[in-house]
Amino acid sequence: MNLLLLEEQDFIAPQRARLSGRRLQHMLEIQQLAVGDSLRVGLIDGLMGEGQVLSLDDRHAELQLRLTQPPPVKLPLTLLLAMPRPKMFRRILQHCATLGVGEIILLNSYRVEKSFWQTPFLQPQQIRDNLLLGLEQARDTVLPTVRIEKRFKPFVEDHLPGLIGDSLGLVAHPGDHPPCPRQHSGPITLAIGPEGGWIPYEVDMLARAGLQPVQMGERILRVETAVTALLARLF
Repeated sequence: MNLLLLEEQDFIAPQRARLSGRRLQHMLEIQQLAVGDSLRVGLIDGLMGEGQVLSLDDRHAELQLRLTQPPPVKLPLTLLLAMPRPKMFRRILQHCATLGVGEIILLNSYRVEKSFWQTPFLQPQQIRDNLLLGLEQARDTVLPTVRIEKRFKPFVEDHLPGLIGDSLGLVAHPGDHPPCPRQHSGPITLAIGPEGGWIPYEVDMLARAGLQPVQMGERILRVETAVTALLARLF
């Protein structure tokens, strides 16, 4: 935890917060803080800064806060992601939050198993908890938005062209396509498929909507690897 994130309900005064639970245990067991010590803190969807420990025991910690710094800027990216395997999904959410993705849209695909949509990790609180872990790692406070679109064809035909707008639209897919561009300076809409990739029908639909197929070379990557590799290359 490189940044202790605060909720609005943690505040007991304008510049003072009281903590318990996982964050308190981290302060006691990992950071081994004592009264008078300082640590990096941030208000979820707000400013970051410093907290000084005013009191600390095995039940609560009270912090005096000084929040003056804006969070880091998000990537100018909308990520369209075919629903991954549930175990991988948690890690991908954390990676996306750490890397600065601002918007994630989860899509259905022919190769997405129906059971994936039944995972408890899609519950709003589970999604939020995993995004918070990524923000803590990156020292960021702003939660990415996550949207679920289970109907591939209506979304691609009716909504995707408007979503792309003036951004660079890309769909990552192995094959005889141009290489993925590097260090693009403008906004990007990027679609990444499931394990096994998009089927040709889906690639054609995405291309007609405005996403150019691109590839990363001969190697076939796992989804979580592809997300990290593509974002590092693009930005």
